[in-house]
This record gives sequence, structure tokens and C-alpha cells, in this order.
Amino acid sequence: MLTLARAELIQLFRNRLVLVTSVLLPAAFSAFFVAKHELFAKIGSLGYLAALTLFFITAIGLYTTTVTTLAARRQNLFLKRLRSTAAGDRGILAGLLLPVTAIAAAQVAIILIVLGAVTGPPKNPVLLVVAVVATVVMMLALGLATAGLTNSPEHAQVTTLPITVAVLAVASWVGITGTDQLPVLKRLLPGGASTELVMNAWNGRGSLTDSLVLFGPIAAWLVLSIAMAARLFRWEPRR
Repeated sequence: MLTLARAELIQLFRNRLVLVTSVLLPAAFSAFFVAKHELFAKIGSLGYLAALTLFFITAIGLYTTTVTTLAARRQNLFLKRLRSTAAGDRGILAGLLLPVTAIAAAQVAIILIVLGAVTGPPKNPVLLVVAVVATVVMMLALGLATAGLTNSPEHAQVTTLPITVAVLAVASWVGITGTDQLPVLKRLLPGGASTELVMNAWNGRGSLTDSLVLFGPIAAWLVLSIAMAARLFRWEPRR
């Protein structure tokens, strides 16, 4: 798995388009958000800014790169060749996705640390870490599910658009308006519960019970995505 991950990391940095999508673009947006933290704090809160940053990195970077990578490796029959080796299916997927996941996790950690240094630390850092991990896993699962519907890297530009736009829109909606109104709808939409969880962790609002309840929708999206991936994912191009 580690050998495959190392090779995939080399390929990632050789592909300029993927490098810009997975590394430079999310980092640039996140840096802009931190620089304008006072504006975002007035619009919503610092917790909203932390959640928006998290989803820019995991949606534009992790999610889209996951789909593009798997579609490209399927199209050039690399996935098919890997299955003829001793590596199992889980090991293959883990090796291919470990580099982009590690990059996204490092970006989130660095940006949130910088945000905390500039504006003050989060009120509940442990809950924040758990929320970030849960969100990263959820976006990875959504990427696997979407890869099952994606025929090529070019097609990924279309298939990833709905989820990317949805999670960013929901994060802004929840971050700006809160969940006092339409709480069930906002929490059930993709990214809604994660946004509220990050906001609670950063701003120090909400009880422990409220926070635990928010893991339910995240787990539901995770289970649904894994079920879709198991049913739809293909190891070689469709004919």
C-alpha cells in the first residue's frame, strides 16, 4: 500500500491540473478567508469561517481529486492491472487515496492553526478534531460513490459539481443563518451537520448532547455513500 501511495504522490505532483485542484486552489481560497476573517466573523462567526475553510479544502481538493484520480486510473486500465497483483481491493484504494487525503488533512490542520493563532483558539479543540476527521471520511466516501458514476477524468468535472456546490452552499446557509429555523432539514443536507459541529466546537456553543446528535447525519451520508460505491464502482472502463 505504501509503495503504491508513494508512486501516486509522485504522479500527483507531476500532474499540474490535479496539483492546482488539490493543493493550490484550496490553499489560496483558505488563505483569503483567513485574511478576511473579520468580515466573515461579521457575516456569521469564526466557527462559520472554520467550517467554510474545511469544506473548500475537502470539497474542491479531496473530493474532486478522489473522483478524478479513480476515473483516470480506471480509464488507463491501471486499476485493472493492480487487481492482478497481490494487493487487495481495499489496499489498492487506500494506496491511491492516501496521498490526497494526507495533503487535505495537512492543509486543514495548517489553515485552522493559523486561524486560531490570528483570532484565538477554538473553545473545544477535541470536538473540532473529531468533526474534521468525520468530515474528511464523509467526503472520501462521497468521492468513492461519485467515482462509480464517472467514466473519465473529463466527466469528473460534471459529476463532482452537484456535491461540491451543495456542501459549500449548505455550509454557508447553516453558517450564516444557524439552525434555529429548519434544523432537521439543514442537518440532513450534506455538510449541514458537519458545519454546525465545527461551529459548536469553535464558538463553544451547544451542549454535548447536541454535538453527539450531529454525528447521526454524517454517519448516514457515510453509510449511504459506501453502499453506493459498493454497488456502482467499476475497476475497468464501461463498454
